[in-house]
Amino acid sequence: MTVTHNDRIVREFTKQASTFADPAFNEVFTRRLATLVEFTEPELDLEDICLEVACGTGLVARALSRRVRHVTALDATPAMLEQGKREADREAITNVTFAVGDAADLPYLARSFTLVITRFSLHHFEDPLAAIREMLRVCRPGGSLVIADLVRPDGPGDPDRLERLRDPSHASLLTLADIAELIATAGAEVRRSTSFEVPRPVEPWLAQSHAPEDVAARIREELRAELDGGPVTGMRPALLHGELGFTQSHAYLAARAT
Repeated sequence: MTVTHNDRIVREFTKQASTFADPAFNEVFTRRLATLVEFTEPELDLEDICLEVACGTGLVARALSRRVRHVTALDATPAMLEQGKREADREAITNVTFAVGDAADLPYLARSFTLVITRFSLHHFEDPLAAIREMLRVCRPGGSLVIADLVRPDGPGDPDRLERLRDPSHASLLTLADIAELIATAGAEVRRSTSFEVPRPVEPWLAQSHAPEDVAARIREELRAELDGGPVTGMRPALLHGELGFTQSHAYLAARAT
């Protein structure tokens, strides 16, 4: 049986579901959530009907839920949604609906939402333009699209290679300019954007994806070799408080639907 890229996404994120709310594994998702909410603030309205696409466990949906009327949290991986629903129940959140669906074929009529948001998803999509077109299709004219993602940094090396080795559902990193161009191609215009660097320790990053030990050892070896003057990986390794680490680039973009 042929394994599709969507199959890889569901397989990998089923393994990772229990780690998403745990800062010990996933600090970049949890502690930096407030940064995204602050960026999204100018787009928010108490009457918003929101959609979070490729939501994982719905961390963003839950964070926005007390500031809008309703949020639909959609993902292709049932285990992620089940974890998110448990968290929402624990937090007594009653205005978030969890739904299984494909980002490239959203199961909603056009112009259904006033705010559509996605975080850390585009680099997993084989066809990110198709997903952006769908997100804009279901967004009402004048509504907002917010995209937050890892982006390709300036400099030598190919970070996709080790990212994909760690997590086979990784497709490819885009630059901030690439994402803005895709949004323009899909018929909207970026109104605001920001980017920043995020140092990350290697071990929690490897543990979160349940990387096999031989894969983890190879990644560590390549990063250490670069620190010693070896081939450039594109991961920008460094020692963080004496431990092996690397640096990712993040970008947030807000666009207005037409």
